[in-house]
Formats: sequence, structure tokens, C-alpha cells
Amino acid sequence: MGNDYISVTEIAGDEVTQEQIDRLCNRYYWAGQYCTGKDVVEVACGSGQGLGYLSGIARSFEAGDYSDEILSIAQQHYGERIRLRQFDAQDMPFEDNSKDVIILFEAIYYIPDAEKFVKECTRVLRPGGRVLIATANKDLYDFNPSPHSYKYYGVVELNDLFERHGFNAEFFGDMPVGGVSMRQRVLRPIKKLAVMLNIMPKTTAGKKWLKRIVFGGLVEMPAEITTETSQYIEPARISSSKPDTEHKVIYCVANLIKKQ
Repeated sequence: MGNDYISVTEIAGDEVTQEQIDRLCNRYYWAGQYCTGKDVVEVACGSGQGLGYLSGIARSFEAGDYSDEILSIAQQHYGERIRLRQFDAQDMPFEDNSKDVIILFEAIYYIPDAEKFVKECTRVLRPGGRVLIATANKDLYDFNPSPHSYKYYGVVELNDLFERHGFNAEFFGDMPVGGVSMRQRVLRPIKKLAVMLNIMPKTTAGKKWLKRIVFGGLVEMPAEITTETSQYIEPARISSSKPDTEHKVIYCVANLIKKQ
């Protein structure tokens, strides 16, 4: 299957920061308002921590991932509760006009051709359907890209991408950098230097020691989140016309207004 995505994916039982869990939970809680009573699919679902939450509020829900190895972790946890299958985001196994919401969280940068993905969304979605994106913010000055990434999209690039395919996009920012701990603020310039020198750890395992320095103690990543796992914090609406430099995570709601 090509790239070793499991080495850069947080899976159940991994030692992670509380901030990572809060970040994961917040994007699913945010997505819930668009998924209630809808036919939903999550693309690139990873090991599936948010699948149980979404399946409980959607009219219908299914998901999949490109990596068989990662997907098997979700399959072992959910069993027959959720339909899971391996597929490529650029070639989804769904009928035309069959879904209301397509979700892609923290993975658009792993897709070789994002244009193909958006075209597939146009095909699969019903008129008025939505694509929900959450992605690491490439426009932060200390941004550290994944070693397996193809291209990162900030607010401006995402807006242009979806606009070309008949979508109207809205944007939100999560995890404001102004709210981080003093320790994180002090260490941001050091992180920036490490990124520039290409000496940042590349895998989740390699980053653990760095997380302990920056965040202190680590906690265990759950296999499945619930409404009680974290407290929801409403993301801030941000402009689509300029790069955002104030948030760690960008949310995008792309509304399909014109089928092509």
C-alpha cells in the first residue's frame, strides 16, 4: 500500500498529549451538527476513534481508509457495528448522489491529487451536500509537515480548490495559538529551527520524547470517543480570503451549490 501511514497515525493505546485528544474530539463534535439525520461517510477514517460518535447521530454512516493495516484496527474495535472498507479517496465506492456529508479529517495532505477527491465528492454528494475538512494549519510559522504528505492546503488554497468545483466554502479556526501554555510559547522558535534543519522526529514514536518535554505527562489515546471524552469548544469563524496564522487547526465546510 505504499507509504507507512501507521507510523504517523495515533492509534488506540498510543501515548499522546491531552491536547491531541481534545483536538480529535473537537473536530468530531463540530462535525456532528452537520451529520445529524444525514447519510454520512468518513474518508481516511484512520483507526476510527470518532466513528461510534458519528454513527450514533447520522441516519446512515460508513467509513474507510486507504491503509488496510490501519483500517483493521477500527474493524477489530467496531466489529459489525459500522460498515468499514478499504478504498481510495480519489475513487470512492459509492453511487452518484448517495451521500449528504463526506468527512476528511487530517488527511487531505496525504491524497496525491486533491482535485480528484473533490471531483469524487461532487459525484457522490446530493445537491446541497457538504464536505467537512479538518487540517493542520500550514500557515503557522513553526508548521511541521508529515513526511508522507503531498501538499498542504491552507484557508486560501482550500477555498480556491472547492470553488473550482462548484462549492461555497466557510472556514473556522480551532486550537488558538494564543491559548497555548507558556512552555509551548517559549519552545515554538526552537521547533521552527528544528523544522528548518530537518531534525524533527518523523514518526509518532519518535515524537513522544519531544511531547513529554513540551506538554509534560502523556495519556492513552482511546479507541472510541464519546460526548464525555472532552469538552467541546466552538471554533472561531475565520476569513476565506487570507491565510490564518492564529489557529493550529483549520476547519472547512464546503457546501455543494452547483453539480458539475
